[in-house]
Amino acid sequence: MNILQVNKVTQCFGELRAVDDLSFTVEKGEIFGIAGPNGAGKSTLFNMITGFYRYTGEIIFDNINISKLKPHQVCHEGIARTFQIPQIFLTLPVSENLKVGVYFGAKSRGRNNESQDIKEVTSLLGLSGKENILTANLSLYDKKLTMLGIALATKPRLLLVDEPIGGLSPAETTQLMGLIKKLNKELGLTIIIIEHLMKVLTGLSKRMMILENGRRIALSPPQEVVKDERVIEIYLGRSKHA
Repeated sequence: MNILQVNKVTQCFGELRAVDDLSFTVEKGEIFGIAGPNGAGKSTLFNMITGFYRYTGEIIFDNINISKLKPHQVCHEGIARTFQIPQIFLTLPVSENLKVGVYFGAKSRGRNNESQDIKEVTSLLGLSGKENILTANLSLYDKKLTMLGIALATKPRLLLVDEPIGGLSPAETTQLMGLIKKLNKELGLTIIIIEHLMKVLTGLSKRMMILENGRRIALSPPQEVVKDERVIEIYLGRSKHA
């Protein structure tokens, strides 16, 4: 069963087609990976899904056309995202950052369990004991976790994760990969993840889509994508048989 359908979407900036007649589907409950060179349209696609950009074509989320919704309306339907650079309130402690997510969350949910919601998120992400620390004083890894926690506090059904590994150590990368798998398995979250590191995507994704110049050039299980000659040429700058 598909939770997301992207049908022939195009996003132009002047004469530049950042996303060009792109179509794909995401299955409910899967981890779906997206990769491609800089300027391929990956983050632009996230901005389209979450309502930051207007575009042609249509995007259907759980049988609802969200193409003309504003960002807060998309969030209320059950889609949340993270960013490459942590977007958090640096002058507020972790708990207050998470409270923003609780209050901004899905429209069908009450806010009577605010403290419990925050407790569940901090426990899930390993932030217990850090609730009262100003986020400006956190490590990069914990800042990324706080941003992720804000997204989770909105109670999404689809989570968009934009290049989460940047700046992390190998140990932190492994830890974050395990956490993404945990969110997918234990919460049943459908996750779309953008990442440059193919090793990360192949270790997480059920299917991967490769973009180049806003167009889809591959969409298959990871073991097939990494053997695709076009993909090899893009990432290594040569043909597989060169």
